[in-house]
Amino acid sequence: MFYIKNNGPSTLVDISNQYNVEKPTITRRVHRLEDLQIVKQIPGKDRREKVIQLTELGEEIYKECRKKISDLENRVMEGIANEEQMITFQTLPKIQDNIYESRGEQK
Repeated sequence: MFYIKNNGPSTLVDISNQYNVEKPTITRRVHRLEDLQIVKQIPGKDRREKVIQLTELGEEIYKECRKKISDLENRVMEGIANEEQMITFQTLPKIQDNIYESRGEQK
């Protein structure tokens, strides 16, 4: 949901590549979200290409979740100076990259 919301209608391959997850895994998740009417398929350039977009319900659920996540982020960062928060936001992706590299994975 996050990827589609931020990148617009996307193919299963796009999503799979972004999260470094096998396409069948993404396909199963998307089918479940389709069953829940959160996402839907729209025609792509090629009939074989599956393009996924959020439905109206998906948009509503995303907004609700985004609000809850923002509230949580604000609570956990309470009392931490803005400068310290910025350092954290810059450092965590570097730690993630190091973890991927130590596993021999690509981001």
